[in-house]
Amino acid sequence: MAVLEVTVVPIGTPSASLSEYVAGCVGVLKEAGGITYRLTPMGTIIEGELDRVLEIIRLMHEQPFKKGVARVVTTIRIDDRRDKELTMSGKMAAVEARLGDS
Repeated sequence: MAVLEVTVVPIGTPSASLSEYVAGCVGVLKEAGGITYRLTPMGTIIEGELDRVLEIIRLMHEQPFKKGVARVVTTIRIDDRRDKELTMSGKMAAVEARLGDS
């Protein structure tokens, strides 16, 4: 299982607001199966099998084009750990445990 952070940025929109485009991308996530996701103020964290998540990100990348945007920049960060199970909550718990040691 991998944890990915994705940010889809439409370029040249008629408004400074991007929530319409973010909602379209989150709609893709809501319809997708086999993943867990968390929307953040600056992007979205997705957890699942790497091939499946990349397939979903491709669909997210297409959303602004469907709304008439001519250019989209999508940034992906991948944390793919194979020596033990990797989850969003596990990553957070590891940091919280270290904060408790201070």
